Amino acid sequence: MTGLPWFPKSSVCVEGRCVLEFGGKFDFLVIGAGQAAMPLVFDLAKAGKRVALAERKYLGGSCVNFGCTPSKAVIASARVAQLARRGAKFGLRIPTVEVDFPAVLSGARAVVMESRDGLAEEFEGIDNPLLLRGHARIEGRDTDGFRVGIGDSHIIRADQIVLDTGTRARIPEIKGLAGVPCITADNWIDRPELPEHLILLGGGYIGLEMGQFYRRMGSRVTIVDQGPRLMPHEEPETSETMRRLLEAEGIAFRFDAKVTRVAGGGGVVATVDQAGTTTDIRGSHLFVAVGRTPNTGDTGLETVGVALTSEGIVTVDKRLATTVAGIWAVGDIRGGPMFTQTSWDDYRVLKSQLIGDGARTTDRLVPYGVFTDPQLGRVGLTESQARQAGKNVRVGHFDMLHNGRARESREKNGFIKVVVDADTDRLLGATVVSDEAAELVQIYSTLMNADAPYSVIRDTIYIHPTYAEAVQSATEAVR
Repeated sequence: MTGLPWFPKSSVCVEGRCVLEFGGKFDFLVIGAGQAAMPLVFDLAKAGKRVALAERKYLGGSCVNFGCTPSKAVIASARVAQLARRGAKFGLRIPTVEVDFPAVLSGARAVVMESRDGLAEEFEGIDNPLLLRGHARIEGRDTDGFRVGIGDSHIIRADQIVLDTGTRARIPEIKGLAGVPCITADNWIDRPELPEHLILLGGGYIGLEMGQFYRRMGSRVTIVDQGPRLMPHEEPETSETMRRLLEAEGIAFRFDAKVTRVAGGGGVVATVDQAGTTTDIRGSHLFVAVGRTPNTGDTGLETVGVALTSEGIVTVDKRLATTVAGIWAVGDIRGGPMFTQTSWDDYRVLKSQLIGDGARTTDRLVPYGVFTDPQLGRVGLTESQARQAGKNVRVGHFDMLHNGRARESREKNGFIKVVVDADTDRLLGATVVSDEAAELVQIYSTLMNADAPYSVIRDTIYIHPTYAEAVQSATEAVR
């Protein structure tokens, strides 16, 4: 392996730091092993490019290590617990439900390790792509390409760089918060103690998923949000439905509420200003879910002039090219919808740009799901967004309680709303709140990508009894 021209050959000293410098150059260095990076490095290598992947911690990015993979695993446990509590509705007597919280987290960690180990195995016995462990920092650019330090022991040169460093939980500036240990979307899986009373800051997607999870595990949960309603970018009916259903499970909400101070010591006390009235909420633990911060602060982007927004997001065009030729950005650090599916599609965009025909760009339709129970599935525009865009709108609405499968499954909560362009009969957007909504909404997404009229769904025969019939029923209701 050491005979290859891009492996360490000599020791060099730069500003007092002596490191191994790789001989020759890489065609591509990918920094960060997220959902876009992993398939990209292998495809680039298969295309005959010399490729290195630098990762300072774990392969797989946020999705595998603390996001999608473990959170959906524990949400599945929480759903089983809740179904057991609802056993009487199914004619079953289940007198008690005992939650083994450490075992729930342990099961999720096992799923994480299976995924993480599987990714690591892909690099065993190969030298292209080359996996380098350590923090990567761009140190400059010269005639030999970009110069990048990897940890304390290596310097490599590459013609082009792909950034996939992801994001981390944003910690707001609240007096006293820095001195109080808090749970975040990044560290929750390593907190084996079940909160007695969880104070959760943020009524967005992460806050609702995790708030319901902890509540179903047995915690009291209070969600504090600065806005007037949950998920402000969604249909008002979605926000109201979710609030009502989560309150029915015992979750408390404080809206238009700003946390001004946090104190620890024997638990946590959050001082909340609500309409000019200040009150204290006392809990055992604090979960902060108020957004994400891009990991661009210590990557050396300033040494080559890569433009960032005021929030630290890398500026890219629809080809995912940054403002510096030869540097690209994928995943959450490039802004836009921060979902695993967009990160994975970024891989396809960049593959097209780097070794394909260049046709694929970020001009795309992105469906997404929120894995509360019931779930939220969304694609395209809401009704208000469509009207604000000047569209001539028709709307179809269907309540899930009228769907046969939903009634039979005792999952009657929720609705489907479709927004149609009255001039073209094309679907502009859809909202699904129901059991398996994240699956159902993709029927609408496929129709929209096909640029077909909504009548294609309306006139199709669907299997009975299925939830998919509700997808059709919403189109039949278009007026």
